[in-house]
Amino acid sequence: MVTDYYLPTLGGVQTVIKAHKEALEDAGHEVLVFAPLSAPSTDPTIVRLPTARGFAPDGYPFTWSPAAAAAALEAALRTRDVDVVHVHTEMFAALAGFHAARALGIPVVQTMHGRIDVYTRSVLPLPSVTTALLAGMHRRRLSHDRARIDASEPYARTRQARRMWRLMVSQANHAAQVIVPSAHFARKLVAQGVDTPVTVLSNGLEASVLDAVGAPAVRSRETGAPLRVVWCGRLSPEKRPEVFVDAAALVDGIECDMYGDGVSRSSVSRRIASLPPGRVRVHGAVPQAEVLAAMRRAHVLVSSSYDFDNQPMVILEAVATGLPVILADPDLAETVPVGGHLVAGSPDAAGLAAALTSVRDDPPLLGRMSAAAVAHRTATAQTTHRDALLDVYRAAMSRAVDR
Repeated sequence: MVTDYYLPTLGGVQTVIKAHKEALEDAGHEVLVFAPLSAPSTDPTIVRLPTARGFAPDGYPFTWSPAAAAAALEAALRTRDVDVVHVHTEMFAALAGFHAARALGIPVVQTMHGRIDVYTRSVLPLPSVTTALLAGMHRRRLSHDRARIDASEPYARTRQARRMWRLMVSQANHAAQVIVPSAHFARKLVAQGVDTPVTVLSNGLEASVLDAVGAPAVRSRETGAPLRVVWCGRLSPEKRPEVFVDAAALVDGIECDMYGDGVSRSSVSRRIASLPPGRVRVHGAVPQAEVLAAMRRAHVLVSSSYDFDNQPMVILEAVATGLPVILADPDLAETVPVGGHLVAGSPDAAGLAAALTSVRDDPPLLGRMSAAAVAHRTATAQTTHRDALLDVYRAAMSRAVDR
């Protein structure tokens, strides 16, 4: 497996990779993970790719240089008997994965985790310039000739959005098989020209995470007690944490805890400063165990992301702990069991506030939503999806032989 994100850090892609690795190894398979690391790994199954010094966008180690990463990965794979290269991201580590696989005749499986068109627009400085640079560097290592972009779709109407969709579609079309964690993202990719076989395969949690959570309890709330609300994710514009804080400002009788860090930390803190004491607390980046403990204590999780996420791992973690979920984005409802969530009437602060008020004022509703999450808990396990993942690997190997 090859990724541009440092494995031990918290984040959706990292969590997925850890879950894949654990489930596959438990079934007797061998898994190596190649990633940029701040320091060499003591785990022989985690291999450090060349990593930039003094440059860590969003706090993550950054693969650099592209040529060094490609050479290092090809050299490493030549010494091992590898059946499949599974690429999880779209930047330089990922491109190194394609280079090495192509040089050695190994099939590639590509998981498309996220909307990098939204991420680059929201996070990168001068996105009209930086997306052009990123697309150009990507195109030099992986042809963009097989992408056909439909500019009539609302999400592809700007030039910089089309650049990023062309990058995503091209990379998917260079793989033997594509995995997408959600049906709504799969439909967008196919509409934009992905012709590689696409499998919609839910992400899952490690058995060790489920063991740490234990048997979840159905939530209840004592009369007069505050509704305990949790928010988890990158404090970054594409996750819209400020919208969550603005929603919390509109609802009395709640206590909110936010977990995560990022470029929006200062703007979030400024908004919180004007709220009643204890309404919203920001805890920053914390270990996964602390997030899971907070979820076990909470009554409801709020996801303020809209038109960006595909299957946030924090939602799976919430379901595993029996925690109901409030969604700003109706597309994410496919991740949550029927009856275990509410979709806000509108994705803005007012819509989220109305949904929070509904849960606060209706204790039986909270109990029903939590019971639905508890009943769905086993479906969040990666082992539930392991055989389907292996089927994709076998299909990639078969397609490579047929070619």
